[in-house]
Amino acid sequence: MDCAVRPWSVELRTLDGQSLTLPCDPQQTLLEAAEQAQWRLPAQCRQGSCGACHAHVLAGDYALGEHNPAALPKGAHGGILLCRTSPCSDLTVALPYEHSRIGLGAVPQREAVVSELVRDGEHTVRLGLQLQPDANGGAIAEFEPGQFMELEVPGQDLKRAYSLSNTGNWEGRLEFLIRLQPQGRFSTWLRDQAAVGAALTVHGPQGAFGLREHGLRPRWFVAGGTGLAPLLSMLRRMAEYQEPHATRLYLGVTREAELFGTAELAQLQRDLPGLQVTRCVWQAREGWGGFKGTAVDALRQDLAALGDAGDRPDIYLCGPPALIDAAEQAARDLGVPDEQVLSERFVAR
Repeated sequence: MDCAVRPWSVELRTLDGQSLTLPCDPQQTLLEAAEQAQWRLPAQCRQGSCGACHAHVLAGDYALGEHNPAALPKGAHGGILLCRTSPCSDLTVALPYEHSRIGLGAVPQREAVVSELVRDGEHTVRLGLQLQPDANGGAIAEFEPGQFMELEVPGQDLKRAYSLSNTGNWEGRLEFLIRLQPQGRFSTWLRDQAAVGAALTVHGPQGAFGLREHGLRPRWFVAGGTGLAPLLSMLRRMAEYQEPHATRLYLGVTREAELFGTAELAQLQRDLPGLQVTRCVWQAREGWGGFKGTAVDALRQDLAALGDAGDRPDIYLCGPPALIDAAEQAARDLGVPDEQVLSERFVAR
């Protein structure tokens, strides 16, 4: 679309009914305009690849630049990525998070050292970091369950974003569950160079994925592989607060050897009584005692078992785009309203 050369007015509406209005030139993306106005919207790759800055246009014309189609939900009319969208008229845009998830100024930056590096399962590493004291001498780790940090290896032009799996704490501890990618640069660093005591620069917290308050409606969590990390953070927060929601977790992997987090999930079930955990193996061998199939298969089966009268749960999804799309479709097919399904998709880099 050929956009007129003039600044347009863009209204950004948040889930809790608040809004902010900013000017945006056609040569700018909406994300750039927000940053120019000193508003920090949840975003990650800034290249149209990850989907972290997705939103929905309610009114107006726009140009959506080159992007990875997997970064947007299937069939989402008006769905955009803020990092790849420029206005061609005045715009009204719905943001999928509350106003409290919009920050001011630059992304916080802290120094940290590796405190734990443990292989867990065939492809997963549990990475622990210890924040170093800031200018005021404090090392508190402040973040909301579901948020992520960008981890940068000093001097190597290497930065990747990973979701936190623990909860905020006074001790400055950060924990991540990271899948080792065969050709991934950060994965290579973890395999070949990282060790306890190694330095990292931490950018964040960032992101808008997180728990929503909808009374005592059941909460079901569906993770594809290391998509477990932000869901584990949310569940740990529920355990800390002893929230009484009926809760289920589905963890899906392809083969049994890829399973991880056994000790963490066992502890979580002790800390959060009533939590049901279903481990799902797609290509299960004979004798596997858990669910045979994908996490989406298990989700669909259990939603169907609720029948017409069952209270439809809030569903939290995290994993690769194919899992997210399939789970969203399963939820829709079985009567879960779209507004009760919250997701964060990731694309391996």
